[in-house]
Amino acid sequence: MKAMIKGVGLTKIDQHWSKSIGELAAEACFKALRDAGNPKIDAIVVGNMMSGLLNGQENLGAHIAESIGMSGIPAIKIEAACGSGGAAVMWGAIGVISGIFRNVLVVGVEKMTDATNTEDQSSALATASDAETELSMGATFAALNAIIMRRYMHEHGLSEEDFSHLPILMHKNAADVEHAQLRYRISLKDYLESPYVCEPLRLLDASPTGDGAAAIIIGEEGDVEIAGFGSSTDLVETFSRDLTELRAVKSAAKKAMEMASIELGDLDIVQIHDAFSVIGYMCVEAIGVVERGKAHKFFESGDAERNGYLPINPEGGLKARGHPVGATGVYQVAEIALQLMERAGPSQVEGARIGLSVNIGGTGSNVTAIVLKR
Repeated sequence: MKAMIKGVGLTKIDQHWSKSIGELAAEACFKALRDAGNPKIDAIVVGNMMSGLLNGQENLGAHIAESIGMSGIPAIKIEAACGSGGAAVMWGAIGVISGIFRNVLVVGVEKMTDATNTEDQSSALATASDAETELSMGATFAALNAIIMRRYMHEHGLSEEDFSHLPILMHKNAADVEHAQLRYRISLKDYLESPYVCEPLRLLDASPTGDGAAAIIIGEEGDVEIAGFGSSTDLVETFSRDLTELRAVKSAAKKAMEMASIELGDLDIVQIHDAFSVIGYMCVEAIGVVERGKAHKFFESGDAERNGYLPINPEGGLKARGHPVGATGVYQVAEIALQLMERAGPSQVEGARIGLSVNIGGTGSNVTAIVLKR
């Protein structure tokens, strides 16, 4: 049995003050259902990280089923930190491939701006780290990634300017994408003048806070196949592993490509998890696109552009399209699906037939990679 994508629905990533988490998810679900021709749904899989912490709403599967008038069918929330959306897609696909369900609605949703206090948002995100050895010691998610960035700079002899290439490209890509959050370009000067979040990590190294929902319908028939997937974990405690290597990304991507019977050179488009510039760099290195420490040269060369050798995040990635945490992995898969259907509008990569998405939870501790084929 194959798992095919037959419908896609996206909301604009923004600050949706007037919508509840259920209403935001429902908007994406109804769009995907209409796009798929309103098939009968047998199960709902929700990707979300922080609904209990930020929205006071758990039991999210049943809540969203109720929001779209589908109470009665199985519905479950999948949580894998920032990688929740990709994990939800994988488990939705497994439900169809197994033959248990004919059509599964997968929706990723995160409503971050309900917590108007930045400290509350930071504390919620930090729960993706180790509670005993990191969170209890006051380590924020930004601080952990700043430490990773400093170590990466040290090992590979990079300057802060070397990290500008990814955010500059991501903002350029997002500028003409309707559902993107940060639709404006930035320059090297903008990057270097942006304030430090946690030195050496600058504001323009980091993805923004936002609300968003993305949905796909996975069924036995459709235009795009979920041809392979892989999931892998690593140590949650950042300091107990090599700070400059994403081992779980390497493992998950390898599994996904093997399942899809493809090699790296077959890829036409890749969606990486660039929550921070350094993580984006380490992600393309772990996939095998470039050697370790060389990602900055890859982005600087133009090879990652929409018309480049291997387009990366043509819709702007987490950095500029936005990163509504638990929804991000579904956005990634939906965007590749639209690319392969030749429905990506201004961000369209000409002739794209095979794509890979990589969705990372924590600082690299829970990863899902998915291969799509037209």
